[in-house]
Amino acid sequence: MEYTGPERRKHPRIKGTFVVSYRILEDVNNADLSQTKNISEGGMLLTTNKGFPEGTLLSLYIRLPFIEERIELVGRVLESKEIVKDLIYETRICFVEVPQEVLEQIKSTVEKFKSNK
Repeated sequence: MEYTGPERRKHPRIKGTFVVSYRILEDVNNADLSQTKNISEGGMLLTTNKGFPEGTLLSLYIRLPFIEERIELVGRVLESKEIVKDLIYETRICFVEVPQEVLEQIKSTVEKFKSNK
């Protein structure tokens, strides 16, 4: 059941499937590809092929429309929820160590998608 009450998030969020490469921050040789389910200036919901413990730091590379280069940032796992046993997880991530330029790019993308609703 989808929440229909007042918005409680700090930043507006949009539904969208954007390509993401992710890996555990310290594990430079083990990246996976996935897609976002939603994104905001503060974080995103990502489909992953394994669960991550709360607090895990992930290196993220995201391709956003309207931006030529992929953006790079670090996110901290808030929760990994198993959707299909041992196969698909929804992983909630909050962004940390985000350069101001990257925040502006995400904010611009969110605003463009919200205005096209």
